[in-house]
Amino acid sequence: MDLTRRQLIAGAVGGGATVGSGGALYNVVLGYDRVTGTNLLRQDLDPMVADGFHPSETHVATVDGYRIEQREGVLSVREAGTDGDPVATLDPATDGPADAAAVDADLGLTDGPLEELVADLGAIAVGDVRFVYDSYPAFFDLIADREPRPYTVSAVRGYRDADPELVGDFADADPRDPKAVAEGLVGGFREHTSYDIERYLAGSVEDNVLFGARDLRKHFESETDFEAILAGEDTGLFCYELTRRSVDALQAVPAPEQTAPVVAGFVKDDRHKHIYTIVASAVRGRAGGGEGESETGELIVPVTFLDYTHSTLYDDLRMRRILGEGLDAYGDRHRATGIYWYR
Repeated sequence: MDLTRRQLIAGAVGGGATVGSGGALYNVVLGYDRVTGTNLLRQDLDPMVADGFHPSETHVATVDGYRIEQREGVLSVREAGTDGDPVATLDPATDGPADAAAVDADLGLTDGPLEELVADLGAIAVGDVRFVYDSYPAFFDLIADREPRPYTVSAVRGYRDADPELVGDFADADPRDPKAVAEGLVGGFREHTSYDIERYLAGSVEDNVLFGARDLRKHFESETDFEAILAGEDTGLFCYELTRRSVDALQAVPAPEQTAPVVAGFVKDDRHKHIYTIVASAVRGRAGGGEGESETGELIVPVTFLDYTHSTLYDDLRMRRILGEGLDAYGDRHRATGIYWYR
């Protein structure tokens, strides 16, 4: 009987023994404030999150026959399918929500996308945003309890290139439902992939024994997009590949079509040479009805963190009973040295 990559990995680690005990101890235990270092719960995350949380130079949305774009801080509206002059332009730095609402009404744009964008992008530009961090279930609860801002989320997104049908098949979830996708990816990665310990060990030898004299990793590399994963067997992925696929999946459909609009990116932890997923949204909600508060309330950016390396690797090593599912990364066993949004 042929052994799968996952079975070989599980056998190699003895059903729970650590891989490279010194490195594993460092990566799992040290540097998260137990002995030294810090973690997400203690870090000041606002500067890292806010640094790249701004509009992309990209198409924002197509609404009621009009294409909305954002370039160099200015919103432009054109008839869909044409490259002619804009029928309207708005600058959130100088135009207000009322000006944008008038254009929405004049063009017959439902849901007021321009009013939303002018209000929110103007707030983001001057830092008038409150970031709220929590576990992923609470993250989705907060979005459900406040007014979602799907066009704002769309504006801060970067690329979107995953096939929604493939994502649905892989995660066994409706790609329009990001919570279902986030949870469904756990099973998809466990079924169709494994953490690439073989490539990890080859890289360790390459870096620490051969000092880069030979490329050993290449012997274990393969295509890692969803199409290749679903067509293959026991594909091995690294943390950055798991993260990239999760971002693809969470952004596989336009934000206005999602049940909870989200934008995703990656978190880098230089100390532990680890990368995992950040997920954010944008909502408006009254903070308490204070005097002078706007009708729609403050702009809030809910943020959560997911780790598909942990959820996959713990299953590979048969350590889920000891270490848990591993998906929720907002805790004291994760830290961040940089947060980036795909552009």
